[in-house]
Amino acid sequence: MKAVRFHAHGGPEVLRFEDAPEPQLVSGEVLVRVRACALNHLDLWARRGLARVTFPMPHTSGSDVAGEVVASSAPDVEAGRRVMLQPGLSCGRCASCLSGVDNDCLQYQALGYLDHPGGYAELVKVPVQNIVPIPDHIDFVQAAAFPLSFLTAWHMLMTRAGLRRGEDVLVLAAGSGVGQAAIQIASMHGARVLATAGSDAKLERARSLGASEVIDHYKQDIAKEVLRLTGGRGADVVIEHVGEATWARSLRALARGGRLVTCGATTGAAASVDLRALFGKRLTIAGSYMGTKGELLRAARFLFSGQLKPVIDRTFPLADAAAAQRRLEGSGQFGKIVLEV
Repeated sequence: MKAVRFHAHGGPEVLRFEDAPEPQLVSGEVLVRVRACALNHLDLWARRGLARVTFPMPHTSGSDVAGEVVASSAPDVEAGRRVMLQPGLSCGRCASCLSGVDNDCLQYQALGYLDHPGGYAELVKVPVQNIVPIPDHIDFVQAAAFPLSFLTAWHMLMTRAGLRRGEDVLVLAAGSGVGQAAIQIASMHGARVLATAGSDAKLERARSLGASEVIDHYKQDIAKEVLRLTGGRGADVVIEHVGEATWARSLRALARGGRLVTCGATTGAAASVDLRALFGKRLTIAGSYMGTKGELLRAARFLFSGQLKPVIDRTFPLADAAAAQRRLEGSGQFGKIVLEV
């Protein structure tokens, strides 16, 4: 089969479109012919290399996959079934997995991150419990663009933040995968969304997704604008995934009793907290990493009904994965970048 792999860490130029061995099934797995694979920042970090993380080489990235079942070791999963994949892999046997919180499994990892080859390939294998059948009216590009971003945003808003109808929610970086997903999920659940972006075009796109108010994070002070738009009260919930560049302003934007949920550190991991503000305003800071299989199934119902719809920025053929990653690194996109296989 053909795959895009890297044999050493570096820039996009290390990605090679080349022949690779086909995955070999073991009991409990299915083989999927990849039709589309969406990009995530995780792909960039893996390619560049991470401190204290060793990647088996050559490495195949790609956590967000949709395609067709080719072969299955499970008798109730027939060849030809159209599926998208739950990107989180877990052992399925520990107390966390059996309690329905599989993202707390000690063996939890994302497809295409460490030692499980991902979707930058013509074929990929996953445990049978990681397939989610998709109806015929959902195309593969849309299906591939959904799982990781919408699962992450759903877990942040509904589980970690405990979002309530009528609350004010600040969503950072509306043009990102998590950003556009969080705007839609929060709006759908009756929240008023305040979204940030870095251009007029992106701000208008954020409004079209359901944001009631928008803030240019390059030209305006996020915290001051949030306080102005909320009559001095602040946001009940902040969806933070940018990291160092926005952290201080995100905290200042919180209302008393507000909850900040973070799932990323794209601009850097160094951050500080004024403990006086933390206890004085009764703030909650929560970390969040992806989500559970059950949450993806719940969120997927709204994809299938048309109430949630991933925004597609651009598609690229698999062979042009390096160009696709350059676009993601340039931060000019709004929505998901998807490889078509």
